[in-house]
Amino acid sequence: QVQLVESGGGLVQPGGSLRLSCTASGTILRIDDRGWYRQAPGKERELVARITNSGRTDYADSVKGRFTMSRDNAKSTEYLQMNTLKPEDTAVYYCHAAIVTRWGGTAINYWGQGTQVTVSS
Repeated sequence: QVQLVESGGGLVQPGGSLRLSCTASGTILRIDDRGWYRQAPGKERELVARITNSGRTDYADSVKGRFTMSRDNAKSTEYLQMNTLKPEDTAVYYCHAAIVTRWGGTAINYWGQGTQVTVSS
């Protein structure tokens, strides 16, 4: 059973920083893709950042230059460093990973429980 556990959310003032982490546990043979998504009230979930197993990253235009995604393969952990936070960054942030858990199996999408990020003065 695979589980993604997130941490690092909270309340921060505009211009501040937060670092989110997401650790996968369970039977993990391979992680093919990782990403961070967010969803604000009344809005659809959107992709914030993603990273491949080779380390290539991609960011939404709204966060490019402010957010940085990384991963630690040894720890099965992905991170999202968020700098120069803005009120419009307020949302529930979810980590995602496409994980192969069985030999000969295909990657399955797993999601973290979500962590609230609130940017307000």
